[in-house]
Amino acid sequence: MPPAHQRLHQTRVQLTVHRVDLTLSTMTRNGYGRPIVFLHGFGSTKEDYADVIHQAALSDRPILAYDAPGCGASECSDLSAIDIPFLVDVADATLGAFGINDQFDLVGHSMGGLTALLLADRYPERVTALIDIEGNLAPEDCFLSRQVLAHPHDDPDVFLQQFIDRIWGSRYAGSALYAASVAHKVRAGAVAPIFTSMVQLSYRGDLLAKLLALPARTMLMYGEQNNSLSYLPTLRTNGVYLAEIPSCGHFPMYSNATAMWNHITDFLCAHR
Repeated sequence: MPPAHQRLHQTRVQLTVHRVDLTLSTMTRNGYGRPIVFLHGFGSTKEDYADVIHQAALSDRPILAYDAPGCGASECSDLSAIDIPFLVDVADATLGAFGINDQFDLVGHSMGGLTALLLADRYPERVTALIDIEGNLAPEDCFLSRQVLAHPHDDPDVFLQQFIDRIWGSRYAGSALYAASVAHKVRAGAVAPIFTSMVQLSYRGDLLAKLLALPARTMLMYGEQNNSLSYLPTLRTNGVYLAEIPSCGHFPMYSNATAMWNHITDFLCAHR
């Protein structure tokens, strides 16, 4: 068991963002130096990153992760308000609530990767390292979120169940494991506004240019099954570190967590 000062602690934090009342379930650890802030993906929770505690090279670093509004153990008074710009503002408010007012390192997966990119674009002088794990950068990344347009349904609960059924049958690694828990990790009313904004930003948000303009050291992590993404050569040419995770699709934390954590730890330690 890690020493007491290295263990993660669960807390609940109340915030109001754009007149929406939130109670966020958070996972934190005190430490020294720049904090590491983790943002989870759609249908996931902060616990995707709980194994940070087993990374000895990061054992002194402060940690912050939380369940996004509409996800996990967090509570939200208006699910219809939850889109990506709202999640960026929630991340901003959460940093302030924990006194993270200076530089920090940022890790985000999928929905959290997109949120992390826009947060880094807002505060380029504060984000010193960005690890984007399968986050949206272009329309081709909307294979999950585009389903809100390809398979619409007036009933949010029916849409979510049908989404789960489609993902369960996917050929991509980790999909069935992911699908088995989605209904327990996200509120149905939050799905459509999140997905709609992800699609809109992927088509019209100039995301690739935003990533390339960041002064921070950046890594894009992607699964081996997604190594045909059209923008990978552009990122490589422009100095973005590319980390391909073997035997993996969209969910490295489920399919190859060891490789994922090795890359995260090596990148953050090299940056220090």
